[in-house]
Amino acid sequence: MTNLDPALIVRRFGAHADVGHLALTGEHGVVLPAFTDHHVHLHLFDEHALAARGVAGVVDLGGDPFALARRPTHAVPRPAHAGAFLTAPGGYPAARPWAPPAIVREVTDPSRHPGVPGGAATAVDEQVDCGARVIKISLNADAGPTLDPPLVSAIVTHAHHRGVPVVAHAQGAGMVARALDAGVDVLAHAPFTELLDGADITRAASAGQLWISTLGIHHGDPDGSRTATANLTAFHAAGGRVLYGTDLGNGDRPAGIDPAEVSALVAAGLDARAVIAALADPWPFPDAVPGVTTFVPGRPPEEDRDLGAWLATASTVPIEEISGDEP
Repeated sequence: MTNLDPALIVRRFGAHADVGHLALTGEHGVVLPAFTDHHVHLHLFDEHALAARGVAGVVDLGGDPFALARRPTHAVPRPAHAGAFLTAPGGYPAARPWAPPAIVREVTDPSRHPGVPGGAATAVDEQVDCGARVIKISLNADAGPTLDPPLVSAIVTHAHHRGVPVVAHAQGAGMVARALDAGVDVLAHAPFTELLDGADITRAASAGQLWISTLGIHHGDPDGSRTATANLTAFHAAGGRVLYGTDLGNGDRPAGIDPAEVSALVAAGLDARAVIAALADPWPFPDAVPGVTTFVPGRPPEEDRDLGAWLATASTVPIEEISGDEP
C-alpha cells in the first residue's frame, strides 16, 4: 500500500488527479490526465519515444500538410496539426534549412474566394482539407516581411468560417498587437521580443486567447527568457489560459516531458495545479486522449520547484493497466 493521501493529491494537482498503482508491477504513484505537448514539429524528430516519456498528444505547428494528412489519427501520441506555415512572400520560415518548401505557403491576396492563387481562403482551405485542426500564421518581423493586417484578418475570418482556430508566431515590435487586432486565438510562444503592457495582457486574457509556453527555447538568450517569463507571469495572473509546449524539434530538447519547461512554468508563477492543467489541456480537441492516462511513479516533491524532475519520469499508460489504491 502507498501512503499517498488521495485527498492531498487532488488538492494539489486538481480534481482529476488520483493515487494508484500499475496492475502488473504494483508500482505506486500518481495518476493524472493524459499530457499533450502543444507545440512540436514532427518532421524534425522521432516521436516514437514520446508516449513512454509521458506525452500522449502532440500538436504539430508547421509541417507538410500532405505528409501530415497521411499520418494515422488513432495513435498515441494523438496528433493534431496546422499543416503549413502561412506567411508573406519571403517571410519566416521560408528558406530556413529546417523548413523545406512543402511546409510554407505564401499568402498575397485577402480574397476569401476559393482557388484564388495566393489567396487567404485558398491557403486555409488546403490545410483544413488535409485535416488541419488549427491554422498557423507567421508574424515574425525580426526575420523578414510579414502578413499585413488585411491578410491576417482574412485568414482568421476564413479559418473561423471553416471551424478552426488560428495560431500565430508573433515576434517583433507590434506583432502581438497585430495578432490581437485580427482575433488570433493562440500564440505559439509566450511573447519574447517585447514586454507587453498591462492593457495588452488584459486584452489577451479577456479575449480568451491561449498562450503556448515554449519558455525553454530561450536557453542561452537571457533577454528573451526574461521577457517571455514576465509576459507569461502577467498573462497567467490575469486569468489567461496557458498551454504546455516545447517547440520540440527546435534545438536539443528531450523527447517527452521536458523538466526545464516545467521548471520555467513554475518560475513564471504557475503552481502545481496550473502546471498540470497546462499539460493536460486537450486543445485543440474537446476531450482528453482516449483510453490512456499519465502515471508518475513515487511520491511528488514537496516543493513545486522540483516538479520538473518528477514529471519527467511520467509515462503514458492504458487506463486498464492502472489499479486504484484502497483508502
